Amino acid sequence: MKKLLVIAAALLSLSACTSTQQGAAVGAVGGGIIGAATTGSVLGTAVGAGLGAVAGAAIGKVADQPGKCYYRNSKGQVFIDTCPRG
Repeated sequence: MKKLLVIAAALLSLSACTSTQQGAAVGAVGGGIIGAATTGSVLGTAVGAGLGAVAGAAIGKVADQPGKCYYRNSKGQVFIDTCPRG
């Protein structure tokens, strides 16, 4: 029961965040879970959480800009531009 209350409080606190912050938080949690499951170590959890936070923030950043898409060019550089009409 206590775990449920902690989870509910955490989810409620996310409702006041921007899309970028929410994306970073969700990415960090997901990455941490995946890192812990695959490596079974604290280091794996930390690395997974860090990478998840960066990816989640990037996705959340695009979510704040309707009509914008996230692209990567041949050099690996990431940029945001208008989405193609389709």
